[in-house]
Amino acid sequence: MKTLFKPLFLLFLTISSMKSFSQKMVEYYEPVKNDSIRIGKLDSDFLKYIEKGYTLAKPEDEKNISGVIVFLEDSGFENKNMSAKQIYSQANKAGFAVLSVSTEIPLDFFFSDSSIIDAHKTIKNAFEKNYLPNKNVFLIGVGLSGHRTLKYVEYIKKNQPKFSLNISGLIICDTPLDWVRQYNEGNRDRRINFEEGAVWEGTFSNYVLENNLNGTPKSNLESYLDFSTYSYSDETDRHIKYFQEFPIRTYIEIAIEYWLEKKRKTTIDNNAPDMVGLIAQMKLAENENAELKIIYPQDSKTEKKNTAATWISVDKDELMEWIKKQSE
Repeated sequence: MKTLFKPLFLLFLTISSMKSFSQKMVEYYEPVKNDSIRIGKLDSDFLKYIEKGYTLAKPEDEKNISGVIVFLEDSGFENKNMSAKQIYSQANKAGFAVLSVSTEIPLDFFFSDSSIIDAHKTIKNAFEKNYLPNKNVFLIGVGLSGHRTLKYVEYIKKNQPKFSLNISGLIICDTPLDWVRQYNEGNRDRRINFEEGAVWEGTFSNYVLENNLNGTPKSNLESYLDFSTYSYSDETDRHIKYFQEFPIRTYIEIAIEYWLEKKRKTTIDNNAPDMVGLIAQMKLAENENAELKIIYPQDSKTEKKNTAATWISVDKDELMEWIKKQSE
């Protein structure tokens, strides 16, 4: 156990708060479970469990919070709440609180309902304990967090729990949604064996997909289509109905030359097809408040290209204007 936790709190949830930069920070986490999960075939292929709980950034004027932005974001590693932090200033200035929620599973794919239920209980707890207004709620997902966001919305729509967020909009940034495409990308990265990071990611993601979806897309396509919140291979577009009522934005960065030179990836070996495809299907479902936002190379704020870099390049001031426009 990290020394961050005092012995007195080992059996209880830890709570801390502090003020800085005209905002109030609140943390509420459970002690880390002394266990790990397997992510590959090797003896070293394990990831330790992480803290389950939330971090909340509230505006200084807590009595007049305009709305809440929610991230289903990991609490582990050195990137704790990394995506949420980048919009604290703009959100708090606009009167919005920012809530970052984590389950205990690192790199959680939301394979099981238990993870989604854990996230939902944490959200409910955060709203009730901190007297957050259940209005003007926006869910933002970056990378794998975007997949979690849509799986969470789908679960809530299907199960109709007593406590339910009044969602006003969804923002999905550079996210894998089509796990058939993602599996094939991983297979290609492993086959060409060109770049170490891509090979590791392909090996990891395909291992957990095969083990949790009971096979490959060739042997069990239906399982992959059920798990994907959008898939080009799904002729029924079975999941779109869960999201079609919401204002939605997706973000991608056009970096074809970078991916080609650095990792020998093709135009479908990235998350852009998923972002475009989701918006295309939303528009076909007559959602006229569905937008694709493209970041071009000249507008990028980093030389490195990945989901984190795409989110860094998103104009947060403009995004907050969009959020306020969708609010009551």
